[in-house]
Amino acid sequence: MNVLYVLDLLGTFAFAMSGAIAGVRKDLDLYGVTVLGVVTAVGGGTIRDVLVGRIPPFIFQNTTYLFISILASVITFYFSSFVEKKFKTLLIMDAIGLGVFTVIGISVGISYHIGYFGAIIMGVMTGTVGGMVRDILQGEVPLVLQKEIYASACIVGGLIFAFFDRLNLNKTLNVVICIAIVITIRLIAIYKNWHLPKPSKQKG
Repeated sequence: MNVLYVLDLLGTFAFAMSGAIAGVRKDLDLYGVTVLGVVTAVGGGTIRDVLVGRIPPFIFQNTTYLFISILASVITFYFSSFVEKKFKTLLIMDAIGLGVFTVIGISVGISYHIGYFGAIIMGVMTGTVGGMVRDILQGEVPLVLQKEIYASACIVGGLIFAFFDRLNLNKTLNVVICIAIVITIRLIAIYKNWHLPKPSKQKG
């Protein structure tokens, strides 16, 4: 579980950078960039905790997450050109974070006895809601609702996690499998340019 915690912090750092780089592209100031970075990194988990009654939310129980989010945002602000050059690496880190966030969200849901369906929703929220809030703050339709294979990767990983949890599979093994599946789906989707189908626009 110590490894999971390290990966969780890595994912938080990557999510914050992805949010911050969006702010840089919008020509926001340091505060605006930092807000987008922090919201992207910890927004989903914070809303998850409020919904299940986990008060105070995790960012106030362990402020390391908040500090890492701020640090990543400030670094991105001052070294945005370097971050842009390393964007592919950032996408890999982001995919790792997505897998870890999904597992943590589902685990929190299960521990609060909201059922597997609710737990999967918590997993998806943990991984995607921060990015949705980021996009809304920028005045855009959330990217996850347009074309990205993002939330769907969380759903698939969550369903498999719930299935194996129901079978009482070793918890550590289940965590590894779920994270690996989410990461794999996300990375293949990026490099193969996969996206969910959209409605066809009929002429006339």
